[in-house]
Amino acid sequence: MLAPPLRNLPTLEKGACIAIIASARKITREELVPAIVIIKNWGFEVLLGKTIGFAENQFAGSDKERRQDLQEMLDNPKVKAILFARGGYGMVRILDDLNFSVFTQQAKWLIGYSDVTILHSHVNNYLGIQTLHASMPINFQQNTKESLDSICHILMGKKINYQMAGNELNVEGRVEGQIIGGNLSILYSILGTNSGFNPDNKILFIEDLDEYLYHIDRMMMALKRANKLSKLKALVVGGMTKMNDNAIAFGKTAEEIILEHCSEYGYPIAFGADFGHLDHNLALKLGANYSISISKNKLEIKEI
Repeated sequence: MLAPPLRNLPTLEKGACIAIIASARKITREELVPAIVIIKNWGFEVLLGKTIGFAENQFAGSDKERRQDLQEMLDNPKVKAILFARGGYGMVRILDDLNFSVFTQQAKWLIGYSDVTILHSHVNNYLGIQTLHASMPINFQQNTKESLDSICHILMGKKINYQMAGNELNVEGRVEGQIIGGNLSILYSILGTNSGFNPDNKILFIEDLDEYLYHIDRMMMALKRANKLSKLKALVVGGMTKMNDNAIAFGKTAEEIILEHCSEYGYPIAFGADFGHLDHNLALKLGANYSISISKNKLEIKEI
């Protein structure tokens, strides 16, 4: 049975205001100039949060400053989308003190990936609202035009229809279902918390960056033992980028580790999807329903 999609968000009109804030690692105004130019060329207005240019050690200001900045943008009726400037680490330190009462009445696009995964999970699973897993301004200069255009197209109401390369490890099949997920390390870190996720009867998406292979195994074991893998409709694996190994090799790639832990369940699995810590990082609406066709030669992801 197809789960109902989470609450969709309004299409943005030309001139709509997109806020850029820093919820985690610090960033300067100068670093944002290329992204601001791109967003304005899309036809949107840009509002920079107070945290842009703030610094407290690695963070874009104190926890209080970062929380207040995000809260103001959540509550600001002029702001139609919030784009997180960069990832790193920090969202978990401010999430529990946020008030979503205004946001739930006038929901807006929350856009980012990596560290933003905890916010995606919280908003998808506890507020029942879609979010946008997509690149962030710190990456815009390196991103492909197609990946940047995908953000604009989704904000302006275009439905996702991606054709991607296949992978020899793919477990073939076709399913329809709701996609949730994000960064594997973040999903692992929120197991058992009030921002955790319920992937039952859904399509789980995972990706990661700069992890040791044994830790990929540890995280997949944790998801398995927490019963987060057995009832999926399908699994979509994005970039497993810049993986590390010890002097004594673990003996499997990240993709082979994931396949080992999931193959017993029999659902389709796609590897190498164009989502994650990649230059070609396509935008993906989390909480929407998709038709997914997986073969060794091709991966098709179409919003329905």
